Amino acid sequence: MSSAWSSLVPMILGSAFVPAQVLLTILLLKSRSGRWAAIAFVAGMTVVRVLQGVIFGVVLTEEGSTSSTTSSTSTTASVLLLVLALVFFGTALKSLLAHEDADAPPPKWLTAAEAFTPVKAGLLGAGLLLVQPKFWVFTLSALSAIQAASPTRAAGTVMFLAFVVLAESLSIVAIGAAVLFPRRADSLLDASSRWLTTHNRQLVIGLGAVFGTWFAVKGLNGLGVL
Repeated sequence: MSSAWSSLVPMILGSAFVPAQVLLTILLLKSRSGRWAAIAFVAGMTVVRVLQGVIFGVVLTEEGSTSSTTSSTSTTASVLLLVLALVFFGTALKSLLAHEDADAPPPKWLTAAEAFTPVKAGLLGAGLLLVQPKFWVFTLSALSAIQAASPTRAAGTVMFLAFVVLAESLSIVAIGAAVLFPRRADSLLDASSRWLTTHNRQLVIGLGAVFGTWFAVKGLNGLGVL
C-alpha cells in the first residue's frame, strides 16, 4: 500500500500544480458568478475524473484478474510514466521556444472566464480534463499504481477518491478561502492571479523539467532500464 502512495504523491502534486487549473479557479472566483462558477468548474473536473476512474478502473481490474502476476500492470504503469514525462518535456520545450511578447494582449480564455456562468464553468472544467493529455495520463497512471498495489476494492476506491480530491486541492483551498474569508481573499486572489499570469511561462518550464525528469526516472526504473 505504501508503494502505491509513493507513486500517487507525484501524480497528485503534478495535477494540483498545473498552472491553468489554479489560474482558472481564481479567475472564476473573481467573475460575475463568483464562487458558484468556481465550484461548478471543480465539479466538472471531478465528474470527469470519477468517470475515468470507473471506466478505466474496471478495465485494469479485468486485465489484472486474467494475469497470473502483476508484472503487466507494473509495465503499464511504467509506460504511462514515460508518456507523462514526454508530455511534460514537450510542454516545457514548447514554452521555452515560444516567443513571449510583453505587449501582447492576454489570452482570450483569460478574459472570457470572467463572464462565465456556472454551467459554462462546469463544462470548462470537464473540457479541460478531456482535451489536456497530461490529465489523462495522470489519472491512468494513478489507477495503474493503485491496481499494482492489489488493494481490496474498497481500499482502491478510497485511494482513487483521495487522489481526485488532492489533485484539486489548490482549487478547493482557493474556493474555501473565498467562502470563509471573502474580504481577505479578494486581495489574495488578485495578487495570485497577477503572479500566475506573469510567471505562467516560467512555471510551465520549471514544472515540466522537474516532473518530466522525475516521471522519466520512475518509468525507466520500473522497466528495469535504470
